[in-house]
Amino acid sequence: MSDATPLRIVHLVRSPVGGIFRHIADLIGAQAAAGHSVGLVCDSTTGGAFEEARIALLRPKLALGAVRLPIPRQISPADVVALTRVSRTLAPLAPDVLHCHGAKGGAFGRVVGTWLGRSRPVARLYAPHGGSLHYDPASLEGRLYFRVERALERLTDSLIHVSAYEQRVYVEKIGPPRCPAVVVRNGLAPEEFEPVAPDPDAADFLYLGMLRDLKGVDVFIEALALLESRGRPRTAVIVGDGPDEARYRAMVAERGLGSRVRFQKSTPAREAFALGRAIVVPSRAESMPYVVLEAIAAGLPIVATRVGGIPEIFGRHSDELVPPGDPEALAAAMAGICADPDAAREAALARRTHISGEFSLAEMASRVEAVYRAALRRRSSGD
Repeated sequence: MSDATPLRIVHLVRSPVGGIFRHIADLIGAQAAAGHSVGLVCDSTTGGAFEEARIALLRPKLALGAVRLPIPRQISPADVVALTRVSRTLAPLAPDVLHCHGAKGGAFGRVVGTWLGRSRPVARLYAPHGGSLHYDPASLEGRLYFRVERALERLTDSLIHVSAYEQRVYVEKIGPPRCPAVVVRNGLAPEEFEPVAPDPDAADFLYLGMLRDLKGVDVFIEALALLESRGRPRTAVIVGDGPDEARYRAMVAERGLGSRVRFQKSTPAREAFALGRAIVVPSRAESMPYVVLEAIAAGLPIVATRVGGIPEIFGRHSDELVPPGDPEALAAAMAGICADPDAAREAALARRTHISGEFSLAEMASRVEAVYRAALRRRSSGD
C-alpha cells in the first residue's frame, strides 16, 4: 500500500465525551478531508443530547458510519457480549486502521483488530488519553489494569501518547513499551485562535468540563468559599455534566454560595468561554487537556494546576501553575486575577502567542497518519 492510498480508518472509544472525543472528532474531520474513509464506534449508554448532537454533526464525514452499542466501563462478564458486538460491527467495515482510544476502547480494539488481522493487515493503534494510567499502581485495580495493558502490548502496532507526561507515566507504571510509541500532541484549528470576549453579565470565573472529582470541581468550590469567607466574594458558572453534579450542587448550597454559583449543562467550548471573565482548570490529573489549549487560544485569563501535560502547554509560563488539590493556592491565584485584571489580560496574550506556533491541528493529523502508514508497512511486511 503506497502512502497515497486512501485508508479505511475506524476510531473506537467507549466514552464519547470531553477532550477524548474532541480529539477523535478533530481527527475524523481531518482524515475525511484528506480522502480517507472513516468510521466511529462508541458506547451508547454514555453522554446525552449534547454528545448525540456532536456525533450527528460528524455523520456526513463518516463514510464508514457511526455505530453506538453498549460498552461497560468496568471489567465485567458483560464484556464478552460487548466484545462480540464490537467484533461483528467492525468486521464488515474492513478497516486498514483501528485507532483505539481510552482503556476499554484500547482493549476491545486491539483484540478485535488482531482477529481481523488474520485475513488482512490491520494496524492497531492505541491512545491511552490518561485512562488506566490514572490508577494508583499500589491499588488492586491499578495492578489489574496495568497487567492487562502490559499483556495487550503484544497486540499493539503503536502507542500514541498525547503528551510527553503521559508517555513518562506509562513507562513508570507499566514499563518500557514492547511496541513502538510516539508522542503526538493535541492541536487546534486556526479559527480557534480568534479571541472570545466575555458577555456583559459574565461570571468572574468559569469551570468547563466533566463534573467529577478527578477534575477538581470540589477544590474550585472550596476556593470560592475561601474567597467568600475573606470578604472577597466572586461569581462562578460551572458548565458540564457528570456523576458528581448533585454533590457539587449540595456543596455550593452548604457553603452559602447559591446566589453566586450557577450550573449549566454542557455547551460548546467557545460558547462557554463567553460566560466567564477567566477560566479555572483545577484538575487533579490530566493528560493533554483541550480545554486549556482552547481557553488560551481564545485569550482567556486562566488558573490551572500543575498536572499532566499542562506544563507542556504553558511552557515558559509554567511557573504560573498551582498545585492540585490545594484550595488555598487556587483561591490565591483567582484573587490575583481579580486584583489586577490588566495584568491578567497581558499574561493571557503572552500565553496565546506562546501556543500559536506549537499546537496545530494540521500537524497533529499529519503525524498521526504517518504513524498509521508506518504501522501498516510493518504489518504488511510481517514485522
